[in-house]
Amino acid sequence: MTAGRGAGTVFHAMAILSVQSWVAAGHVGNSAALFPLQRLGFETWAVPTWVGSNHPGHPRWHGGAMPADRVAGMLAALVDRGLLARCRAVLTGYVGDPAIGEAIERAVAAARPAGALYSCDPVIGDRAEGIYVAAGIPALFRERLVPAADIVTPNQFELEWLVGRALPTMADIAAGAGELRRSGRGGTVLVTSVEAGGDPARQRMLAVGPDGAWLVEHPTVPVRVKGTGDLVAALFLAGLLRTGALPAALAYAASAIHGVLESTRRAGGDELALVAAQDEIVAPARWFAAEPVRP
Repeated sequence: MTAGRGAGTVFHAMAILSVQSWVAAGHVGNSAALFPLQRLGFETWAVPTWVGSNHPGHPRWHGGAMPADRVAGMLAALVDRGLLARCRAVLTGYVGDPAIGEAIERAVAAARPAGALYSCDPVIGDRAEGIYVAAGIPALFRERLVPAADIVTPNQFELEWLVGRALPTMADIAAGAGELRRSGRGGTVLVTSVEAGGDPARQRMLAVGPDGAWLVEHPTVPVRVKGTGDLVAALFLAGLLRTGALPAALAYAASAIHGVLESTRRAGGDELALVAAQDEIVAPARWFAAEPVRP
């Protein structure tokens, strides 16, 4: 597919707006999502909510949240150009300042007329570190952004926070995901790190949509890196946009992240090896099928 070359023309047939953090070195937030989405053929417009030298898990880093008015101005400029009315999806992740929430809501509203999906990764925290975002951000996700989303991609810790209770079993997790669906637009919830009843040698993800629930497992890869949730959210969104089928998107996301983690293990680094693993992103060498979860 091609677009004309007249003044101001932009190729946007497969465009995604991604609003999340950015690091100069390493792969978290937009630095984890941008290259994979582009490699998969999506024109991707990346707006940063937080910028840094690298993620704060390293011994030394420098950075901080973007001013809310700067983020709002960038998004408003894209709206004024008419771009958001023609993109396929809006993807949001780490939000550095709760004041950015209103600008995100306006951007999503501008993208809705053409049928764009809104995929919200509610970055709040994890089991090991607890809540690690600024005050006001968890409430922003629970009260405003998650209810507005078509796709929500929490880890199990975040899902439990969003529904307000522990989810110790697989049935509890599926019920919690279903509850989150019904509290919003009735779309899809992907739980990216399912802990309940799991084998440490296996990683599991559960997706619940209008037509049921599916579970996928893949072997645990012994690496410790940040950004896996950001990457999975982008891969799952890309899979849904390409196939329109939840089980296929879930299987693709699990297979691709496994391939990326294997490449990262072989590289021996402390960041996701996205460039080395780009063939795995396009066509994973190992495929892990999604299986239906019975009520």
